[in-house]
Amino acid sequence: MIALVDYGAGNLTSVKKALSSLGATFHVPSSPDEVRSANAVIVPGVGHFGATARLDAPWRDVISETTRRGTPLFGICVGMQWLFEGSEEAPGVDGLGVMPGQIARLAGNAGERLKVPHVGWNALTFAAPARLLTGLASGSQVYFTHSYAAPVTTDCVASTTHANTFASVVERDNIFGVQFHPEKSGDVGLHILRNFLEMCR
Repeated sequence: MIALVDYGAGNLTSVKKALSSLGATFHVPSSPDEVRSANAVIVPGVGHFGATARLDAPWRDVISETTRRGTPLFGICVGMQWLFEGSEEAPGVDGLGVMPGQIARLAGNAGERLKVPHVGWNALTFAAPARLLTGLASGSQVYFTHSYAAPVTTDCVASTTHANTFASVVERDNIFGVQFHPEKSGDVGLHILRNFLEMCR
């Protein structure tokens, strides 16, 4: 059973539909204690990083605890950003901190006009072998909608460029994150979700 964490970020329905189409069994926990018995945890999200403040100490503690035990944790869009230490978008709101670094606003080079938010299809440039990306090719297209992004660190297994080059997929041990929306990324997105589900079995 997968715990699909709802903190009011808005895209829960589309993630539910994608998981259901893949035959996954999931529930939306109403309290942190319900996360403890989950085989995996998914933290989705759209919109403002400040919404993650609803994941207060009890939620953070239990998600951290289950992750330390080896339970797979998957962050989607703002859910991936929450895996990091914090974001320029909401100073004072801490991330989970299981990935090092701060989330920063997309910014073009001096004198360059940059469309923000970054909305639409863009390519994944693979940086390292990754279980989440098994069976896919570098250059695969996925659907983004965001204004802030994670830095390219040693946990980055795929990057994307929209003026800035940012981490679009991160993976370390049992922790995974994608900046894009796999539930809106067609066959490629479903393939990524399927890879995650296989690791949860």
